[in-house]
Amino acid sequence: MTPAHRLDYANIALMLFSFGVAMFLPFELFLFSYAVLGPAHYLTEISWLHQRKYFTHGPRDYMALIALAIVAALFFLSYSSSLLEPIRPASGVPYNTVVYLAFAGALIMVVVKSGFYRLVAVALLVLCATFSRNYILFFSFFLPTLIHVYLFTGCFILYGALKSRSRAGLISLAVFVLCPLLFLLIKPQGTPASAYATSAYQMFEGVNSSIIHWLDPSDTSNASILSKVYASTTGLVIMRFIAFAYTYHYLNWFSKTSIIQWHQMPKARVAVVALLWLASVGIYAIDYQLGMKWLFFLSLAHVFLEFPLNHLTILNIAKELKAMVFGRKNAMPPSAVKA
Repeated sequence: MTPAHRLDYANIALMLFSFGVAMFLPFELFLFSYAVLGPAHYLTEISWLHQRKYFTHGPRDYMALIALAIVAALFFLSYSSSLLEPIRPASGVPYNTVVYLAFAGALIMVVVKSGFYRLVAVALLVLCATFSRNYILFFSFFLPTLIHVYLFTGCFILYGALKSRSRAGLISLAVFVLCPLLFLLIKPQGTPASAYATSAYQMFEGVNSSIIHWLDPSDTSNASILSKVYASTTGLVIMRFIAFAYTYHYLNWFSKTSIIQWHQMPKARVAVVALLWLASVGIYAIDYQLGMKWLFFLSLAHVFLEFPLNHLTILNIAKELKAMVFGRKNAMPPSAVKA
């Protein structure tokens, strides 16, 4: 068994662990993972992306993504202290538009080299942003959250399996897809969210409420939707999926140390990362809501800075599939693979 195969099976174990804990303590698992594993993930991944020049053509492309993350964070924190806006999306338009610009702009950074054509492409994507608000939920709620931690993680697993032609990798992908489906079929009583968990989760509950409102558009009462988030079977199933997706997303990153060498950084940077992580966990321990606000920019910045890699991974999945069909090898080098 190769080291890559052992890593695939180790990740299957991590998926099953995340699944098992999320089944019974979904709110508590999410809050722990987000506060303890989350900051370490943000800091180490940003360092790793910086060492690999963020997978873009322009040496300063990352500065635009950081600027957009600052603007998006300011928009979000200025209009609402909570993501709970499932039926009034207009209030989130500025924030949503900035997320859209970062995501589409990252694609330009990956596929367009010419400065002139980049300007044309940016002008077109800005123009497109003025024509429609139908993408509000996708960009405001799901792209920086569940799509980032679940769909893109799945893309990394798929690309790794295709690149190495690994049966173990495909098995791990199957387990990754199966776990959320099992939440729909296995419904034990579970443990109700504690008063602390309910209070601490407030800033994130808009993701849950948006899904609930999407499943039942006739329910337009915030009070009714909130009660479903914390005290309904549907709400519990959604929370289990969110807790699983976030916890495994973080564990998957930390399991890849030997493959992508994210831990290799200057000693001074290691010290800074360690101090910032300790400070972040301390803030969460004192006041969870304050911790989420304090680290909102860092969380959003790591999402934005990963967008180019997300696009590149999807493009290389297509290349690998094409290579399997037509016998040509066009994928990016193994050192560029995140997961």
